[in-house]
Amino acid sequence: MTKSELIDELAREVNISTREAESLINTIIDSMTEALCRGESIEIRGFGSFTVKHYDGYEGRNPKTGKKIQVQPKRVPFFKVGKALREQVNIAAVKK
Repeated sequence: MTKSELIDELAREVNISTREAESLINTIIDSMTEALCRGESIEIRGFGSFTVKHYDGYEGRNPKTGKKIQVQPKRVPFFKVGKALREQVNIAAVKK
C-alpha cells in the first residue's frame, strides 16, 4: 500500500475529502518523524513500536576498492512489529 492508497482508504472509511485525509496522514507522519528525531520512541499498541537505534562509528572497508574507511556514528529508525499484528499476518498467510 502506498501513501496515496492509504489516503484514499482513509477518505473512504471516514467519509471525508481526500484533501482532509491527506492532511491527517501528513500530520501523523510528521509528528512521528519529529518524535523520532528527538530520540523518542513511539508505541502503537497492537501494531508495533518505532525506536531509534544508535550505532557507534567504526572502521569499515570499501568493497569495491578494499580501502579502509571510517564510518561515522549514526542513528537509524527501527520498527518492531507488535504481537497482534504479527499474529494477524500469520493467520492471513495460512488462509492463502
